[in-house]
Amino acid sequence: MYPYMFDYINGIRKLLDQVENEEQAAIFEAVDVFAAAVETKQSIFVFGAGHAGLLTQELYYRAGGLMTINPIFGEGLMLDVEPITHTSQMERLVGYGTTLAKRTPFKKGDCLLVHSVSGRNPVTIELAMEAQKIGVTTIGITNLAYSRTVESRHPSGKNMFEYCDIVIDNHGDKGDGMCEIDGLDQRVGPSSTVIGATIVNTILVETVKKLKANGMEKPPIFYSANLDGGDEINQQLIKDYSDSIHYKF
Repeated sequence: MYPYMFDYINGIRKLLDQVENEEQAAIFEAVDVFAAAVETKQSIFVFGAGHAGLLTQELYYRAGGLMTINPIFGEGLMLDVEPITHTSQMERLVGYGTTLAKRTPFKKGDCLLVHSVSGRNPVTIELAMEAQKIGVTTIGITNLAYSRTVESRHPSGKNMFEYCDIVIDNHGDKGDGMCEIDGLDQRVGPSSTVIGATIVNTILVETVKKLKANGMEKPPIFYSANLDGGDEINQQLIKDYSDSIHYKF
């Protein structure tokens, strides 16, 4: 009765199967990097512009999430600005990503997770590029088939994935819309947020599993503030990992 709804659900299911089958090695490389950062009390940073930034918010300050994941928020890059086209202008602004990198407390041994579907805009390219120069391990989530067919908007001529140590492909369609509708030449139903959120939460869960397997009694995960004793546990963990946390409470 509702075939279009099921087009999207079935399409997402197929993409998730593809990610599971084809991105396992890259995902577990990312898990190793995350786990090592937590064990050595290094910092984890995450960044995306526009809708790609939704993964930053997904990982930040959340019950069941890692405390040592630090968001990078750039003015004019999130979806709370008007006119909304300002976000597109800012992510294309050459030099802005370098400025963001300079104000981010990166240090050698940290890691940076960057998300961009096309990977062609300067702000994300520059963040990855500058982080690599410092010795920060960069993990990129992108659409490789899409990114390899579009020209970089950065003077380097390179797209984001070319500055990433680990690349995880979200396997979406070019342009991100997934479902074809008869009579329309534009696909609808973006897949990157659902697939990206699944990828980052898989990394998160597998990281905590690895930390426990390696003998860490209490990994620095947020306990729900709505559970009795949650606030007290959080306060102690925040104190224990204060050198890895760069946002304010």
